[in-house]
Amino acid sequence: MNLSVVNSRALVGVNAVPVSVEIHLSGGLPALSIVGMPETAVRESKDRVRAALLNSGFEFPPSRITVNLAPADLPKSGGRFDLPIAMGLLAASSQLDSGLLDRYEFIGELALGGELRGVTGALPTALATQGSGRGLVVSAENAAEASLAEHCEVFTAETLLELCNQLVSPQGLRRLQPDSGEPKALPRNTPDLADVRGQYQARRALEIAASGGHNMLFVGPPGTGKSMLASRLPAVMPSMSLEEALETASVASISSGGFDVSAFRERPYRAPHHTASGVALVGGGGQPKPGEISLAHNGVLFLDELPEFPRHVLDVMREPIENGEITISRAGQQADFPARIQLVAAMNPCPCGYFGDEREPCRCSPDQISRYQSRISGPLLDRVDIQIEVKRIAYDQLRSDAKKGECSQAVRQRVEQANRLQLARSGKSNARLSNNEVEKYCQLNEAQHAWLGAALEKFNLSARAIHRTLKVARTVADMEQSTEIKAEHLKEALSYRAKLGDTSNLRSEL
Repeated sequence: MNLSVVNSRALVGVNAVPVSVEIHLSGGLPALSIVGMPETAVRESKDRVRAALLNSGFEFPPSRITVNLAPADLPKSGGRFDLPIAMGLLAASSQLDSGLLDRYEFIGELALGGELRGVTGALPTALATQGSGRGLVVSAENAAEASLAEHCEVFTAETLLELCNQLVSPQGLRRLQPDSGEPKALPRNTPDLADVRGQYQARRALEIAASGGHNMLFVGPPGTGKSMLASRLPAVMPSMSLEEALETASVASISSGGFDVSAFRERPYRAPHHTASGVALVGGGGQPKPGEISLAHNGVLFLDELPEFPRHVLDVMREPIENGEITISRAGQQADFPARIQLVAAMNPCPCGYFGDEREPCRCSPDQISRYQSRISGPLLDRVDIQIEVKRIAYDQLRSDAKKGECSQAVRQRVEQANRLQLARSGKSNARLSNNEVEKYCQLNEAQHAWLGAALEKFNLSARAIHRTLKVARTVADMEQSTEIKAEHLKEALSYRAKLGDTSNLRSEL
């Protein structure tokens, strides 16, 4: 037989699209050519495959070999096509029965000695394969990750020779048992909220943000615990569903850092430095890769020293925050990445950090303060639901023998309860409600409408700010197991928009 076809998959964003690896042997001077838009790593596979076949005891066909990666107009990258090319060569040269390959898909890089090495994107490949009716063959390195796809038959081997021996044996390939990864009581090694001393209002805001999935901003002088509070948020967020966990793991799987299987069902926490570029945040590259926003999908993106980020870098986040998705377009390729994040940011009120502080005088001029705060655009601030001031705390709360606050586990139980109410009512967290859903689930009485209308006029609130205030009020009501939004819920929600000014003079009107 001079022709063989082996099934594989290429990555386009987080999607694994089918690729047919076609091998044809013909007469002429021995040569091997790979066509079908291969990039450098794919073209170099001919040398790895040759050495792997010879060192595994097989014959490398002394023919003119053409390898076609179809569809031809889809860019191919990485070493994932080494294994299917090798299997196709064995089948085309009659060293292996081609009928044994039809019910499998193959991905994997080959070492020169014939060992199978792992590749990126094993999980999204397994998720895509489970609807094809075929099994997926991967290296032992990718086995645990691929087995997270419950409905995909995953097979593995250590070497090319072992794989071929399994194929021809009566027992067939060695199948892995699926591992759905049970949710953990708390993420691994996550700092506990009990470590935070004082800051009761900030802790309350953090619990509200976790319950409803709201974006939040901490404003305060240095050393008041803003970063410490943000790092505790993943520990109090509700458990991930299996669908969310698979989405998050798929993004990590295709990233340069790879995916740690032991972190399955843990919400990601990403904290890029303020020198990060726009591409680092949203993703990009010749072969599009996810950025920090997508790597924080279903988790927390923490931006410390928010005004230190270039303004154009911050503004690229506005669309992902609103839509929960990023599209990276290149001349020859377009890739979509999920980006449903919970944004948490921290900033000082001025360049020196002590504007409004009761103990340390501010050394900044009004112009410096204005320029510093104006680095954050109004449209971005408008998308932050909770803006909370974090003040200094007294020394007696910092003492080692001072009473600690609630632990993360206790707070998380309340968060889970409030989140279950939201899922039962609308199937999503309150922060993700559409405008129509806000009108349906966040209804107010006439007195509340009048109060909120007065707030809109006095503090010049946008329509988006009003909707986000209503979503926070709905979350506060859910935390108290209230079916309707009450006056105190609305007051608390509006008080968390620090940039709106003082609302105390409106409280008596409601």
